[in-house]
Amino acid sequence: MLRIRRAVRLGKPLNRQSCPPAKWWTKPFSKQSLRHALHVIGPTLTALVFAVIASGVAHAQGTMDFSGATTLMSTFKTFAMYAGAVICLGGLIFAGIRMMSGRFQDAIPGLFGALFGAGVLGWGAGWIGSLTGQNM
Repeated sequence: MLRIRRAVRLGKPLNRQSCPPAKWWTKPFSKQSLRHALHVIGPTLTALVFAVIASGVAHAQGTMDFSGATTLMSTFKTFAMYAGAVICLGGLIFAGIRMMSGRFQDAIPGLFGALFGAGVLGWGAGWIGSLTGQNM
C-alpha cells in the first residue's frame, strides 16, 4: 500500500501557493534585498572583471624553457642505468658464489636479482628516456 504523507517543515504544512512567481516578480526591491543580491553576486562579478582585464593585458606570452627538465631526466636515466648495472652485477656475483659452493637452490634469488637489475637497466632507462624524447 502506498501512503502519501503530508510534507511538514518546522511544524507547518507546505503551501506551494504562498508565493507564486508572478507575485514574486511584482515585489519591489528593498535596500536589504538589493544589498543581499550584491553580496551574493559580487564576488563572481569581481572575478569576471579581473578576468576580462587580464585577458586584454596578458596576450603576449613567452615560451617556456624545459632544458632544465631534460637535464634532470637525463640524470635520472643515467642513475637508472648505473643502478641496474650494479643490481645485475651484484645478483650475478651472489648467484655465482652460491653456485660455486654447490648450493644451487640458494643461487636462484641471486639470478632473479640479476634479472631485475637487467630490467631496470633496459626498461627503466628506456622509459625515462622516452619521457623527454632522448635517444638511447
